[in-house]
Amino acid sequence: MGVPIDPHLLDDLEWRGLIAHSTDLDALREAFSEGSIKFYVGFDPTAPSLHMGHLVQILTARRLQNAGHTPYALVGGATGMIGDPKEAGERTLNTLDTVKDWVERVRGQIEPFLSFEGPNAATMVNNYDWTASLSTIDFLRDIGKHFPVNRMLARDVVKSRLEAGISYTEFSYVLLQSMDFLNLHRDYGVTLQFGGSDQWGNLTAGVELIRRADGGKAHAIATPLMTRADGTKYGKTEGGALWLDPELMSPYAFYQFWLNVEDEKIGELLRVFTFLAREEIEALEAQTAEKPFLRAGQKALAEHVTALVHGAEETERIKAASAALFGGGDLSALSTPTLAAALREAGAITVAPGLGIVDLLVESGLVKSKGDARRTISEGGAYLNNVRVEDPDLVPGEADLIGGSWLVLRRGKKSFTGIEVK
Repeated sequence: MGVPIDPHLLDDLEWRGLIAHSTDLDALREAFSEGSIKFYVGFDPTAPSLHMGHLVQILTARRLQNAGHTPYALVGGATGMIGDPKEAGERTLNTLDTVKDWVERVRGQIEPFLSFEGPNAATMVNNYDWTASLSTIDFLRDIGKHFPVNRMLARDVVKSRLEAGISYTEFSYVLLQSMDFLNLHRDYGVTLQFGGSDQWGNLTAGVELIRRADGGKAHAIATPLMTRADGTKYGKTEGGALWLDPELMSPYAFYQFWLNVEDEKIGELLRVFTFLAREEIEALEAQTAEKPFLRAGQKALAEHVTALVHGAEETERIKAASAALFGGGDLSALSTPTLAAALREAGAITVAPGLGIVDLLVESGLVKSKGDARRTISEGGAYLNNVRVEDPDLVPGEADLIGGSWLVLRRGKKSFTGIEVK
C-alpha cells in the first residue's frame, strides 16, 4: 500500500497561496485524483548553498510527497555551469569542479526534507547525466527544432534584454530546462514540474516541448516570489542571501530573521514555510493582529522554520541564547559557537585584555561617556554576564570570560553588546 492520496492537496496549496500560476488546475486536480503522480522541481547549484527562495520549493515538494505523490529532485550539474540568471547582464559561468562541489552541497541540503524510502520514495537526479554526452547536432535536431524563434523572442526575459544585448547562452537556457522535463517525462513518467513564478516561461516551455516532441500531457505550477510588505524581495539580509547553510548564515541569525518579519506578512509566511494546520495559523494571525507586542506569530514562525532547517535541538539552543542574553538564563550554560553567533549578530566588538568596566561600556556604545557609564553603574543599570555591576573600578579577568574570550555587557533590560577579548 502506498501513502494515501490527499484529495484536498490543491485546495491546501491554494489556501497557502502557493499557486501563483498554473497550466490547467482542473486537469491537474483530475490527475491528482487518479493516483500518485510523479513530479519534479529543479535546483541549479549556482552557489555553495540554497536560500530562502529554494526553501519554498523544497517544502512544496514535501507537501506533495506527504499527500501521496512522488518527487524527483533535480540538481542541475549541467545548467549550474551556466550560472544564476540576473535581472540585467549575463550569467556568471562556473567551472565544472566548482559546480560538482556545489551539487553535493545542494543535494545534502535537499535530502533531509524528502523521504527516499517507501512506495512514493523521492529520487535525486542530475541533468549533467543526460546533457554531458549530448552533441550539439543532436541537441539542435531533437530539441531546438521544437522552439519557434518568434515565441522565444516574445518572452519577457528576452524582450527586456534585446536592446542591451543577450548571448545565445542566455537565450537558449529555456531549451535546456525544457529538455530536463522531457527526459524525466520519458525516463520516469514525470508529468508535473513546479518552480518559482520567475521561472514560469521555462515551466510552460517544458510542457509545450513534451506535447510537441511526444504528444504527451504535462502540467506546471509556479509558486509566488516572496516579498516584504513594501514589495521588495525577501531572502536578503545585510549579510547577503538568507542561506540555509549554517556556515554561511548562523542558525541564530537565521532564527532572528524570521523573528523580525513584519506583522503584515505573518499569515503569508506561516502558510508557506510551516506545516502548521489551518486553525493554528489563523489563531496566530488573530493573536498577531490583536496583540502584536506579544509577537506570537513571529515566535512560532521562527521556531518552526529554524527547526525544519537546522533541527529541533539547535532551535532550543538558539531560544536559550536569546533568553540568556536578556537576563533570562545562564550564559555559561550556552555552547560557545551559539553564544558567539548570537553576539556577533547583535554587533559584537573586539577589545584587548585589561579594560575596565567603564571603558568597556563606552567602547561598546552602550553609553556615550565615562560619566554616563559611572552614572549607569551607580543607578544599578549595568550588567556583566547578567550580574549587576556595583563597582565602577571593576576590571574583568579571565574568570569572567565565557568560552575563553567573551563578555556580555548589558545596560538595562534591552540593550546589550558582546565583547570579544583577545
